[in-house]
Amino acid sequence: MNKQKFMVTMGIGLVLYLIATGLSYAGFVYIGKASPSGVTAKPNGSGSQEHFVIDPSAPKIEACPINGVMYTKQEKEIWSGRRPLAVMIENHAEARPQSGLSSADVIYESVVEGGITRFMGVFYCGIAAASVNLAPVRSARQHFLGWVQEYDALYNHVGGAGLCDDPTVDERAKALCNIQKYKIKDMDQFGISFPTCYRNYDRLDHAVATEHTMVCVTDKLISLAKTKGWTNVDAAGVPWDKGFVPWKFKNDAKESERGTSTSISFSAWKGYEREYGVRWDYDKVANVYKRFNGGVPHTDLENKQQLTAKVVAILFAKETGPVDTHAHLLYDNMGSGEGLVFQDGKAIKAVWKKETRTARTKFFDAATNKEIEFTRGQIWIEMLPTGTPVTY
Repeated sequence: MNKQKFMVTMGIGLVLYLIATGLSYAGFVYIGKASPSGVTAKPNGSGSQEHFVIDPSAPKIEACPINGVMYTKQEKEIWSGRRPLAVMIENHAEARPQSGLSSADVIYESVVEGGITRFMGVFYCGIAAASVNLAPVRSARQHFLGWVQEYDALYNHVGGAGLCDDPTVDERAKALCNIQKYKIKDMDQFGISFPTCYRNYDRLDHAVATEHTMVCVTDKLISLAKTKGWTNVDAAGVPWDKGFVPWKFKNDAKESERGTSTSISFSAWKGYEREYGVRWDYDKVANVYKRFNGGVPHTDLENKQQLTAKVVAILFAKETGPVDTHAHLLYDNMGSGEGLVFQDGKAIKAVWKKETRTARTKFFDAATNKEIEFTRGQIWIEMLPTGTPVTY
């Protein structure tokens, strides 16, 4: 065979190979899409788990007991076999953007030490349809424990402040000791291994310290809890919501009845505005508040979307400390105090009340003393030191 014929033969062979490869791939994709199994798996690494495909046309007739959002009957069937999951997620500037916050039903934010805030997301209804990666998961603090107990939730964190025999931590700040004392359903990562929780040094596009790398996966945490006897009931058969008192909810106000408040801004500590200042901009058409952190849009790494809230409730509490060499702080977030509630473009001067450690934190209109009905949607509870200026 001469050189010219050889080149032609090779060219034809290459073309036929590429055609065959393309047809095989197309067939594989078609078969995958046409699978009659009725389940789908998210291609999200170790965060993927199989779930029923939620029919987008199915009626949303089931209200989430935590934030009032309406879901399908199928989603309710999933969450009804579980209990809420409360997860500590940090807000250090180097660790942003976080993963999974947009899937939380409620998010609590408070300073931990040094003017840096931390989040505790409560995940229940919003994760029924799909597993979610949560990151970076960080350590427990005392003033979050009362919120965990409101839901009798699984509590996921990475260590925390103060074992019972630690002489360097103020007794009032010993979160790890009190997790045991209060019999909280502890999901400390120190006792959890891969793939339920793992360190991902490549999660962000920049290098970060080890403490900013912990990822935990919602479905895997829930599966692990099941092995401990913690489902929608505990090992003794007591439902998580036996003593749970839901907030009151309402639908969105009509656009013509929405307020004209355009922005809310604050910083928990003076001088920390550049990296930890918070701004919520109100979108009247969508009736949501868009979150900015450190002057830039605050996004979720998992879906690249800006975080939003239907309700931003501010709780003012007395701050004490630092109380030990670790700079731990204390907050009086049991009892009652002043607050502000923002929803539907309006500001309501409020009074918050939490009668006992396990009781629900509720917000009342300061003018009428009636409990405030929250607009259905993600709710952010912002705890600020008493006297913190809020601009709106």
